[in-house]
Amino acid sequence: MIGKTAPHTNILVVDDDPDLLRLMQIRLSAAGYAVTTADSAERALAQLTVARPQLVVTDLRMSGMDGIALFEAIHAENPALPVIILTAHGTIPEAVAAVKRGVFGYLTKPFEAKVLLAEIERALALAGVSQPAESGGDDQAWCKDIITRNPAMQDMLAKARLVADSDASVLIYGESGTGKELLARAIHDASPRRDRPFVAINCGAIPEQLLESELFGHVKGSFTGATRDHKGLFLTADRGTLFLDEIGDMPLALQVKLLRTLQERHVRPVGSTQTFDMDVRVISATHRNLEAEMAAGNFRDDLFYRLNVVALTLPPLAERREDIPLLANHFLGLLVEKYKKTINGFAPEAMELLVGAAWPGNVRQLYNVVEQSVALCTAPLIPVSWVQQAIQHQQSEFASFEDARKKFERDYLAQLLKITDGNVTQAARLAKRNRTEFYKLLQRHQLDPKIFKSPCP
Repeated sequence: MIGKTAPHTNILVVDDDPDLLRLMQIRLSAAGYAVTTADSAERALAQLTVARPQLVVTDLRMSGMDGIALFEAIHAENPALPVIILTAHGTIPEAVAAVKRGVFGYLTKPFEAKVLLAEIERALALAGVSQPAESGGDDQAWCKDIITRNPAMQDMLAKARLVADSDASVLIYGESGTGKELLARAIHDASPRRDRPFVAINCGAIPEQLLESELFGHVKGSFTGATRDHKGLFLTADRGTLFLDEIGDMPLALQVKLLRTLQERHVRPVGSTQTFDMDVRVISATHRNLEAEMAAGNFRDDLFYRLNVVALTLPPLAERREDIPLLANHFLGLLVEKYKKTINGFAPEAMELLVGAAWPGNVRQLYNVVEQSVALCTAPLIPVSWVQQAIQHQQSEFASFEDARKKFERDYLAQLLKITDGNVTQAARLAKRNRTEFYKLLQRHQLDPKIFKSPCP
């Protein structure tokens, strides 16, 4: 759960030398880091399906997949995750070549502990991760409301944390209900502008004339109904962040004025001849394909490139099913307090139905389903019947094992183990496989069910 974990920075250390692995764990743990170890690159990839660390330290030469191949596999899925390579003197040229391909850095064996820690601190600083805090601070507080253990979401959040420190414009893509405004607010909370206003507006929900007035303000008498001066959201958000939701729905005429405002960094209210300087960081979002909209003449190319400095994509809920039990129980905790009810959880069949539903409305729809279930439930556990009614008998779209492509086998199995909290029997039942065959599949991908079990409180 992002924002709900321990404040320590997690480092994944990979080496097939058990003595060096143990020594690294001791050194890094003593420095205040949470350390996860793997004795092969294959096991490291399995660990990465469980949780995304903030840094990977790996040996270069290992049996099976080597450190370079591990980096390439990590970089393909998690390009913002820094990797440090440990190398012997004879393989320094390979390590240097790896740095040119994106590896953060390398250390030559043997190395001193202070050199290792300095390189780790440098990597984490550039990745936007604070160091082990003796003060007890929580580096994840900025995204405390974004609940996930999905690797794609975790990597997206790492990119969001990196861009938060700058004033670069961010364009968030995502289906309706995926939490685009929540992400925009999290970026604001992680930015130097956190103590200034965060102002949000849905560009598709307001008529064109009113939208222009809302954004840029107006002076008294500039149009019928303008009985007083209106400041506008750009000036309201001065020195803060302005979130333009559904930017793809903005009329072309307003796109021109928005572009000019962003370029010149001052705003002119409707009906006024006076301009006002402003300092605003813009984050925008859309569910539309803006490149297709540009091709159709519905969105300006120059505005697109102004807004799309950094693009972040929120996956639909159907692609992060391991988050559904987390989200459902989180919403349940909020709603039982709201409705003053004593409900302890979901019946197992009800949770299975939630995990397998289609969720075209994404997280927003899940919240509504849980709320309806809580409002109607009179039992200690929410039964499957209330969930069925709330989601209108949507059929499960969770793929059977036969339908999963071979290259996604490991992720598929890991997702099942996350959903069942490492319970192999339940996971095998969801995969429609017998327990013995399922264990063989886990062994093939070096997935240990124990690492998927939640820690004891």
